[in-house]
Amino acid sequence: MEVSVHQTLVKKRAQFQKYLNTELKDTLSQSKVSVQLCLLALLFALFASSVIVLFKLLLAWCDTFTKTQALNFTDIIDDWRVLLPLLGAFLIWGVAKLGSQRYKRMGIAYVIHRVKLHYGKIPLQSAPGQFFQALFALATNFSVGREGPAIHLGAVSASVLAEKFKLPDNSVRVMCASGIAAGIAAIFNAPLAAVIFVFEVVLREYKIHYFFPIILSAICGALTSQMVFGDVHEFEQIGAEVIPLSQYPLLAIFGVVLGCIAAFFNTSLLKITAMGQKWPLINRLLLAGAITTLVGLVLPQAIGSGELAIAETINQHPSILFLCAILVGKVIATIAAIGLGIPGGLIGPLYGIGALLGTILALVSALMFPSIAPYIGLYTIIGMTGMMGVCLSAPLAALVALIELTNNASIILPSMFVVIPAFLIAHQGFQTKSIFFKQLEIMGLGYKVAPVNLGLQKVGVRHLMDKRFVIVNDNDELLLEVLKRAEGRSVLVRNTAGDVEMLQLELQVRDEDTTLTRHPIKGLADTSTLNEVYAILAKERRGEVYIYQETSNNIVGVINWMSLQKEIRSGQV
Repeated sequence: MEVSVHQTLVKKRAQFQKYLNTELKDTLSQSKVSVQLCLLALLFALFASSVIVLFKLLLAWCDTFTKTQALNFTDIIDDWRVLLPLLGAFLIWGVAKLGSQRYKRMGIAYVIHRVKLHYGKIPLQSAPGQFFQALFALATNFSVGREGPAIHLGAVSASVLAEKFKLPDNSVRVMCASGIAAGIAAIFNAPLAAVIFVFEVVLREYKIHYFFPIILSAICGALTSQMVFGDVHEFEQIGAEVIPLSQYPLLAIFGVVLGCIAAFFNTSLLKITAMGQKWPLINRLLLAGAITTLVGLVLPQAIGSGELAIAETINQHPSILFLCAILVGKVIATIAAIGLGIPGGLIGPLYGIGALLGTILALVSALMFPSIAPYIGLYTIIGMTGMMGVCLSAPLAALVALIELTNNASIILPSMFVVIPAFLIAHQGFQTKSIFFKQLEIMGLGYKVAPVNLGLQKVGVRHLMDKRFVIVNDNDELLLEVLKRAEGRSVLVRNTAGDVEMLQLELQVRDEDTTLTRHPIKGLADTSTLNEVYAILAKERRGEVYIYQETSNNIVGVINWMSLQKEIRSGQV
C-alpha cells in the first residue's frame, strides 16, 4: 500500500513538473490573456505588496523617534532634528559604499530602462540599497517621495520571482509591470492610478494581455495596504467645492502659469542632475544634505516629502508671502535632493509644490475676485494634479491619482481644463519632456526600442518553435538516409567535439546529383523571445536557431527565418 502511494506521489510530481516545463511555458509564451498569467501576477504582487508594507512600517517606526511631521517653525533652530538631512547623507553614503558598484543604479528612470531593454529584469542585489537608502532619505526629511522605492522594490520583487520560476522573458516583463502597480497601490492606496501610471509612464503602450495581470496586482497592493493601515485617502481633508462655469477663464490662466513654472522646474532639475553626474557621490550627498538643512532652518515646512507644505495650504488663513517663501524653499530642496542623487521619488514633492502654487494663485485671485475664496481647496488640488501631470508627462495618471487620494470626483472637469493648457505650454512652448526619460539620457541609459523589436519581445520562442525535429550523432553513416526519412522534420547533428554546437542538414540538387551540406546554428533558451531569434537570423535573413530547455543538450524545438517572417507579417507582433 505504501509503495502504491509513493508511486502515485511520484507520478503526480512528474506530471506537475511536466506542466511547469511545457504547458505553462507554452501558454505564457503567447501574447494573450490567460488565467495562468493572472494568477502568477497575483502571487508575485502579494510578495511585492508585503515588501512595500514592511517599508511603510519601518518608516512609521523611524518617525516615532524623529517626529519629523511635528517640526515647528518657531523653535527649529534649537531642534536637533534640523541636522537630520546631514545625518541622512552620511547614512546613504555608507549604504552605497557597502553595496557593489555594479548595482548602484536605482529609481524610476532605471526601472523604465530595465523594462524597455531587459524585460524588466532588475538585479536582486540592487534591492537592499534602494530599500535602506530610500528609508534613510525619507526618515531624515529630504524632499523626496515614497513612490520611487515603491516602484523599484515592487519591480525587483516580481521580476526576481519570475526569473526564479524560469518564466519566459515576455511574461517576466508583465510580472515586473504588475509588481510596479502593486507597489504604487500599496504605498498610496490608489489602485487605479497605479494601473494608469504603469501604462502611461513605464510601458507607454496598452496591450490587453497586460491589463488584467496589472489591475489584479494593483487591487492586491491596495487591499494589502488597507488591511494594515486602513482605507486611508491622504488628501481627503482638502475640501473641494464644485466650481461655477464663470470661473473657468481664470482656470485657463492658471493653467498657463502652471505650465511655465513646471517647465522651469523641469529644466532646473535636469541641469543640476547633469552637473551632479560629474561629482563624487559623497560630495553630492553632503551638498544635498547641507542645502536641505539650510532650507529647514528657515522654512521647515519646505522639507520632507510634501505633507508639511500641503498642511500649510489648508490652514484657515494662510499668508500669501509665507506660502511663496515655502514654495521657493520647496523647489530648492527638491531640486537639490533629486538632482544630486538622493534616492527617492518625485511625486510627493510635486504634490507639495503644486499645492502651494495652486493656493497662492487662488489667494491672489481672491484679492481681486472675492467669489473665488470658497474654492481655494479646489485650486490646491488642481495645482497638485497639474505639476505631476506636466513634469512627469502623465496627465491621466495625475488626474486619477488625485481623485483617489482626495476621494472627490468633483475635481475631474476643472483639473482637465487646467492640465491641457499647462501641458501644451510646457511641452510645446518650452520643449519640456518627461523628467524620467531626460534623466535616462543624462545617465547614458537607453530606452528606445524599434516597433518590430518591441512586438517580437512580447512573444516567447515556445509559441513559434517547431517541435518536429530529429537529433542524430555526427558519426552516423546514414545521415542522408535519416534526412530522407525525416518527412519534413528538421534534422540536427550533434557535434563530435563534445560541445553543444548543433548543425542542420540541407539537401542541394545540382546536375541531378544529390549532395548533403550542413551549417552551424545557434541555440537559445526556451525563456527567450522572438526578438533574440530575430537578432541572430536578421543578419543574413536566413537560417535557423534551436531552442533548448535548461541545458543546451535538452533541445525542445527549432525556429527558422521563414516562420519568423511569417509571424511578423501576420501582424501578431
